[in-house]
Amino acid sequence: MAKTPLYVRIERELRARLAPAKPGDVVPAESVLAEQFGVARMTIRAALNALEDDGLIERIQGRGTFVRQRPEPRAAGTLMSFQDQVRSWGRTPSSHLVEAEVRTAAAAEAAALQLTAASPRVVSIVRVRLADNVPLAVEYACFPAHLSSLLDVDLEAGSLHRALHDMGLRPTLGSSRLTAQRAGTDAEHLQVPADEPLLVETRLIVDQRSAPLEYTVSRYVGDRYDLHVTFDVQPPRTGEPR
Repeated sequence: MAKTPLYVRIERELRARLAPAKPGDVVPAESVLAEQFGVARMTIRAALNALEDDGLIERIQGRGTFVRQRPEPRAAGTLMSFQDQVRSWGRTPSSHLVEAEVRTAAAAEAAALQLTAASPRVVSIVRVRLADNVPLAVEYACFPAHLSSLLDVDLEAGSLHRALHDMGLRPTLGSSRLTAQRAGTDAEHLQVPADEPLLVETRLIVDQRSAPLEYTVSRYVGDRYDLHVTFDVQPPRTGEPR
């Protein structure tokens, strides 16, 4: 009978150790574990890779290795403010402001917000959105330029949707498109490798008068965020193969 590889035995031991741990708990460094088990760091790394592949731990560049917080599902047909959403998970929301300015609109932004000026402008707000200090997404939000007072809001502790309500604007209906991309230049903000897969949601929200209000591209770390989708199943057409 083949002998169980050493890294597999260590992986099983680590699974047992981590069973009672809470999301966010620190996993000892490779060097510490190598000393505890009396093995090379390469062996420890193989064991940790297996745990990471199974979603039990996550490595965050510059911070260390942690027991993973399972992604919380958001119903795809519902959108609430990021702060309310994270609080509903029992976690603490925060934001890091990257950029806030009025600038020339990109073509996709101008089209989505139905801007007709020869050189349309938008309010551009870029933030990293975090839960319990773990980055979940980089959010690129654009609004029509006449809403420049949004730049006076506390963009790290405050809520843009609350600010819009205070201005008499109610975000109501929205539509979104989901794609997948690599982290690329957002890798540093999200503390992931540049080739990390991201879930990208491009959405447009209209106000109570059905006027375009917000065009946002949110780039989520794939294993830290989850969308829950329900749908109807259409019966096959008569006489056609399913």
